[in-house]
Amino acid sequence: MFASILHLIAYSLMSLFLVIVILRFLLQLVRADFYNPVSQAIVKITMPLLKPLRRFIPSIASIDTASVVLILLVQLLATFILSLIIGVPGVMTNPLMVIMWGFVGALTMISGIFFWCMIISIIGSFIAPFSHHPLLLLANQIIDPLARPIRKVIPPLGGMLDISPIIILLGLKVVDLLIGRLAFLVGVDPRLVLGYW
Repeated sequence: MFASILHLIAYSLMSLFLVIVILRFLLQLVRADFYNPVSQAIVKITMPLLKPLRRFIPSIASIDTASVVLILLVQLLATFILSLIIGVPGVMTNPLMVIMWGFVGALTMISGIFFWCMIISIIGSFIAPFSHHPLLLLANQIIDPLARPIRKVIPPLGGMLDISPIIILLGLKVVDLLIGRLAFLVGVDPRLVLGYW
């Protein structure tokens, strides 16, 4: 019982931190507004760990490889801690497998972040269509690279009805199915991988 409670607490806290690190990666990838208060908070939380990594790991094109390494390091550390909590011996003996698990978990979280940003954007467009709330602006900036190409091909119907969210949500569902298949192929243990629920 105690191990289950400890697992829940550790899993939740480490998942929250991993979401913040992934958001940092996505914000840089989509060139989001870093003056947004939410962006500033994310930068402040992740900077102590990213700054030393950036000394040794340069960015490649527009990809912040230090953030990618940090995402995998958090996943590796989480898998190690969670395996100790629930008593699964020998997990860390195959580092390649654990890295693949971390990759699958990160992809699942990225898909989840896009999903929730899409939901926030949809709800925001109905409740407060002209809102300048920092969270709503950030959600729109994150999903814009997905929505923009769709809107070019299928513009809003009648100038009002935008069906790009439906296509994005459907695409994310397909991505989730593919990630699920990949997780099955590499034998992911959902108790030990952040993001793979």
